Amino acid sequence: MSIDWNSFTPWASLGGGALIGLAVSVFMVVNGRIAGISGLLAAALQRGSDGWSEKVCFLLGLLLAPLLWGAFAALPEIAIDSGWPALILAGVLVGVGVRYGSGCTSGHGVCGISRLAPRSLVATVCFMATGFATVYLIRHVLGA
Repeated sequence: MSIDWNSFTPWASLGGGALIGLAVSVFMVVNGRIAGISGLLAAALQRGSDGWSEKVCFLLGLLLAPLLWGAFAALPEIAIDSGWPALILAGVLVGVGVRYGSGCTSGHGVCGISRLAPRSLVATVCFMATGFATVYLIRHVLGA
């Protein structure tokens, strides 16, 4: 593995992380709830849920932010090297993991760890370890 130092952007990454932290903090202060994307999406799909409009606005912000960024700067090129069957399988496995783990990377990894929630620490370690093992198996064992 090598790093493309010409494309390395630590300030943009730091700024993005700070904006994510600010967004989830504001969401928690204003709504008293965790900004876990899987939970927000599930609640947004239930039209009569409490705080539905705020949840939909938060999710729309996630979708519109790259478009807004693209109006002022070039977006990075997206390259997906997998076929549809692998992407669908990955999506299903992530969905099962989200339901089994009672949350996703934003809920556990961003919000839960910042609150030092023990179950979020365990969940984050589990999904990170699973991700590492999956990449190792696919790249080094299966040779894909």
